[in-house]
Amino acid sequence: MMCAIACARRLREAKNQSEVVLLDGAKKPGAKILVAGGGRCNVTHYTVDEHQYAGSTPGAIRSVLRRFDADQTVDFFSGLGVELKREGTGKLFPVTDSAATVLDALLRELDRLHVRRVFPWRVARVEQHESGFRIFQSGDPDGFMQAQHLVLATGGMALPRTGSDGVGYKFARTLGHSVTDRVFPSLVPMVLGEGSRWITELSGIAVRARLQVQSATGKHLHSFTNDMLCTHFGLSGPGALDVSRYFFDARTDDPGTQLIINWLGETEPTEVDTTLQSLGKKSVLGGLREVLPERLVRALCAQCAIDPSSPGHALIRSDRQQLVTLLTSTVVDVDRDRGFTHAEVTAGGVPMKELTTKDMRSKKCQNLWLVGEILDVDGRIGGFNFQWAWATGYVAGSAIAKAILAD
Repeated sequence: MMCAIACARRLREAKNQSEVVLLDGAKKPGAKILVAGGGRCNVTHYTVDEHQYAGSTPGAIRSVLRRFDADQTVDFFSGLGVELKREGTGKLFPVTDSAATVLDALLRELDRLHVRRVFPWRVARVEQHESGFRIFQSGDPDGFMQAQHLVLATGGMALPRTGSDGVGYKFARTLGHSVTDRVFPSLVPMVLGEGSRWITELSGIAVRARLQVQSATGKHLHSFTNDMLCTHFGLSGPGALDVSRYFFDARTDDPGTQLIINWLGETEPTEVDTTLQSLGKKSVLGGLREVLPERLVRALCAQCAIDPSSPGHALIRSDRQQLVTLLTSTVVDVDRDRGFTHAEVTAGGVPMKELTTKDMRSKKCQNLWLVGEILDVDGRIGGFNFQWAWATGYVAGSAIAKAILAD
């Protein structure tokens, strides 16, 4: 949608009559917008830079983001009548707290610009010809459209019910592109194994925790401190989703990779040890429930075979150290991720080195452009993946219009 709008605006300004057509295999457009942010749509983040993304090189990501940054996104939506508000986390949402506000504004602008929206129109295959491309409709061998320029904006494989089932990778390969060896769920809840069953029994408890990915040799790889939710199957919430990408990627090469939780966030073990030693007559439960949910404190004590009602001064050194270790360095038994059905984004895709980053143009196929999640770029929780969509779409759409006008 962003690509079509950017392209159509420039063409209309130049009074060029070239038709912009938007094909969508879904019965209703914008499904991912409507489900994003719990139905509120986290449009972007207050500050966006290449360090919030994984996959491609930081330089390539930065090259795209600087051409359409978060401030320009805010201005763009303001121009469509959608005002955004900044929350404490830095996330930007529509003031209406409704994702429909965002989608409706985009659809109105598409209609204003006379972009032809065709749906449901599922693409089966794409062929390149001297005059451009033929796009064939699924279920109708004789049904096809012709286009001079083609944009692949198919998404990856996350949330397949919205239409992203990986078919875009097939189109990209057909047109000369490659796809990374690994294409896997990112920002995905984590299913825990038998060794961490006690955590799944804490379903519903949320804490601000530090989750760290550590190699089998003990090397620190990645960490995130954010809200984490214990569920009946394992871990979810922003912290768990952010770290999932790095954990599962690392474990592919190093099966001994560990996920470690500090239930107290950034609090260091020495500080926790000092706190426990200073409890005096106050019980362990009484001291720890000031900073953690009581049910969690009781579970942690149970794992250490410590009576939570015992006074702090009665803790022997070995028990105290065991509790400190569990509070700040719980090693989690991660079984698997919950799959693309529950993932918010796809890791992997078409390498950015196969595109010209200044305009998202393919280096492999003339008049082909690729945008969004189909590319090997995935961001953190917080509106970063939407910003990648807005930026790549705007850059490509503007460049396509320029190419058309130059013909």
